[in-house]
Amino acid sequence: MGRIVLAAKTTHVPTMLLSEMDGPLKGKRQAAIDGHREIGRRARAAGADTFVVLDTHWLVNAGYHINANHHFKGCYASNEFPQFIQGLDYDYQGNAALGDLIAEKAVGRGVHTLSHQVESLGLEYGTLVPMHFMNPQSDLKVVSIAAWCTVHSHEASCKLGQAIREGIEASDSNVALIASGSLSHKIWPNDIYAENNGTFTISSEFNRQVDLHVLDLWKSGDVGTFLKMLPDYAEYCDGEGNMHDTVMLFGALGWDDYTGKGEVVTEYFPSSGTGQTNVVFSLEH
Repeated sequence: MGRIVLAAKTTHVPTMLLSEMDGPLKGKRQAAIDGHREIGRRARAAGADTFVVLDTHWLVNAGYHINANHHFKGCYASNEFPQFIQGLDYDYQGNAALGDLIAEKAVGRGVHTLSHQVESLGLEYGTLVPMHFMNPQSDLKVVSIAAWCTVHSHEASCKLGQAIREGIEASDSNVALIASGSLSHKIWPNDIYAENNGTFTISSEFNRQVDLHVLDLWKSGDVGTFLKMLPDYAEYCDGEGNMHDTVMLFGALGWDDYTGKGEVVTEYFPSSGTGQTNVVFSLEH
């Protein structure tokens, strides 16, 4: 019987990759990188053999989709930020059986979900950036689940989260579950990005204050209050991918039955107008 051995909400800002390179951003995202590496360390210490990543950079317009290839290998450039991510080589083993089990459990809950083994279906950077730092030796398997869901309800994504847990428990896999996406996500308007030092600032003080309140709720274990505000939070603070990654994560953790707390492993930081962090959620087995 498999289980979730680690659960986290994480950043995936592209400047983390530039932070490793010579140039004006060198070292600027070290705290976020260190947080990813710590999450990877904890995943291995907990016995994880697979990362399941809920990816808010994989856009889907109908149905839920799981990239459950047996093997992922490629060289990635971002069509959104080619100046930030280009020539990113990756090579990971997949866990097709787990992806198929999750889809089967989701369909059983009435949620239309497809698990794919399509060789030409690559990974998006919401998966690749965390894996670059959390899984640098490619020793853990990878499954990616689309979480930029344009016509999907939070209710259905919560059911998918429940199915993720059921699929894991029906498998022989120990999983580190990663919700890859920002907190608030109001990117600076293009015409004022530069004048506001946009790479390192928040675009809305309201969003920053709500982000910080959410982190306080997570740290205190008041997940029930957070879930009540989640739909409005996603709407009014421009949640990335409408925060379907976060909905899936808490669905997998038990939704309002979850009694754990969040531990901030990377202090809150702004990036291009958005609010970012790395948080690990406690688990009870």
